Amino acid sequence: MPADQSLKPIISTIPQKPGVYHFYDSDGEVIYVGKAKNLKRRVSSYFTKTHKSLKTKNLVSKITDISCIIVETEIDALLLENNLIKKHQPRYNILLKDDKSYPWICIKKEEFPRVFQTRNVVKDGSEYFGPYMSGYVVNVLLDYFSELFYDNGFTPDSYLNRRVSISSKDNYQKTIDEIRKILKGDIKTIIGSLKNRMLFFSEKLDFENAQKTKEKIALLNNYQSKSAIVSSKINNVDVFSICSEKNFAFVNYLKITSGAVVLSHSVEIKKRLSEDDESILQFVITDLRRRFNSVSKTIFCSHSINFIWPETKLIVPKIGDKKKLIELSLRNAKYMQFEKKKQNLMAKEKKEKTSSLFRLKEDLKLKLIPSHIECFDNSNLQGTNPVAACVVFKNGKPSKKEYRLFNIKTVVGPDDYKSMEEVVFRRYKRLINEKKPLPQLIVIDGGKGQLSSAVKSLKQLNIDGQIAIIGIAKRLEEIYFPNDSTPLYLDKKSSSLKLIQQLRNEAHRFGINHHRRKRMSENIKTSLDNISGIGPKTSTLLLKKFGSVKNLMNADYKIVQSLIGESKAKKIFGNT
Repeated sequence: MPADQSLKPIISTIPQKPGVYHFYDSDGEVIYVGKAKNLKRRVSSYFTKTHKSLKTKNLVSKITDISCIIVETEIDALLLENNLIKKHQPRYNILLKDDKSYPWICIKKEEFPRVFQTRNVVKDGSEYFGPYMSGYVVNVLLDYFSELFYDNGFTPDSYLNRRVSISSKDNYQKTIDEIRKILKGDIKTIIGSLKNRMLFFSEKLDFENAQKTKEKIALLNNYQSKSAIVSSKINNVDVFSICSEKNFAFVNYLKITSGAVVLSHSVEIKKRLSEDDESILQFVITDLRRRFNSVSKTIFCSHSINFIWPETKLIVPKIGDKKKLIELSLRNAKYMQFEKKKQNLMAKEKKEKTSSLFRLKEDLKLKLIPSHIECFDNSNLQGTNPVAACVVFKNGKPSKKEYRLFNIKTVVGPDDYKSMEEVVFRRYKRLINEKKPLPQLIVIDGGKGQLSSAVKSLKQLNIDGQIAIIGIAKRLEEIYFPNDSTPLYLDKKSSSLKLIQQLRNEAHRFGINHHRRKRMSENIKTSLDNISGIGPKTSTLLLKKFGSVKNLMNADYKIVQSLIGESKAKKIFGNT
């Protein structure tokens, strides 16, 4: 399904990075939130694939705007998607609309702290580690911690039921400290222990348990205990960052609620003379906090600015999770900066293309700007394997999905004129039958003879005069018009001639490559097809295996026999 024209510039600037995307309807409402390892590829797929699901078709038809939030990892993307779906409750999101959340591991604030899995983060002074992508990761860790307790004289049962004597308090706290260390990211101890266990099982020939232990090691090697997207230590904070260039500044705003990113918004500001980043930030922070009704008492900022908000604390983080949030915000500000530059470049290129097409219209005295051009070229070698190519340019750029190849069907021998007549007729008869739009300009690679043949076909189809058509001769790059023996010579440096040459060269390249493939295929066929009882399937199988007929003939008879059977093998080697 082709993207709405208004969405194409947005899609073209989406980066190939992990993140979360929002789809908006005409009312500006978020109708879908999704995650992706590669944002550009994922978002583009909605508009390039044919969707079988009625739900997806309806979704795509209602999209009027797209925004993205860039994150560091795929894990962060998944966590952020979870947060944003809960916040916006988009009607096309089925999953994660409920109160489902990812698991955490809690070290309870108690005399003898319990260690357990939870999906609810409570502000009671307890320590929370996570979130974790998989409950299985949590179970692996908790199983290991149970073994740690046992090694220190406490069975899982006594631990779970909190039957721990006061005299054992020191040992218990040491165990908790070890657990805390592991949960903060130091997993060398646990992985070392698991490796020893895997070795033990292997020596005992208990390969099933050895494999299970190996899987646990792999899982722990990949797990991450922290995320910039969700943090139990950071709550109800506004995050601002800025990146700037000579004339423009780009500011990103992240809103953190209940330890999670729930909003990302970027703005572009045109800079005035002598305006620095600090003064721009001061203005934008005030505006965005008012716009989004923020009452957060803490602001994380990429720059230090004059403090103007009463009862509000401004912090410029230097390390840790707070710094990671600044980096996340800055990444999204830079994305907007990049997006703006790319859009400006695309607009410039479009203007240049439009200008060159307008110049082509003027130079060729056309009635319309040729936004749709098709070019034809014949290709043969001494009359063998004749083929033709048709390339299509839209708005001055190749539209490769619309390129077409033709095998000449009605012409015998090297007759470029008849070949051109055939392919032009076949091409536009089909377009007419399928009620597809015709081009504004046809370019024929050749002089007056090929051009006359093409015009003959247009007359047969009763479209002569509806489409402008020219021929370009290779020798002096003369441009020929129907019923006019005097050629046009365009300036060698003109954009018009360069575009026509690009069309001609692309058609030649496309056609000659097809011709070469066809010729090679024919050569291969004649080597084996002369052998009675050896069909195309057998030939293809053998050539895939041995690469060439020569290698086949030098191959071991038994190997060939095992592939195609004794009868066919005898026929092949009997013809050597």
